[in-house]
Amino acid sequence: MELKHLKYFVAVAEEQSYTKAAQRLFISQPPLSRQIQNLENELGVQLFERGSRPVKMTEVGQFFYLHAVKLLTQAK
Repeated sequence: MELKHLKYFVAVAEEQSYTKAAQRLFISQPPLSRQIQNLENELGVQLFERGSRPVKMTEVGQFFYLHAVKLLTQAK
C-alpha cells in the first residue's frame, strides 16, 4: 500500500463521489476506481458500498478512514 492509495481513498470518502474525487486529485475517474478496487483487494475488505449515490463507506471503510486520515496527517 502506498500513500497515494490512502489519499485516493480519503478523497472519495470526503467527496462521496468518484467523479468529484478524481477532479480534486487531478486524475481521471477510471484509474481512481481501479486504485480503490486494488486497495480493497489488497486489504481483503470492501470499503465502499457498491451502487450507492452518494458514495457511502462500509463500516470497515469508516474505520479505515479514521486511520488513513491520521497516517496522512503524520506523513506531512
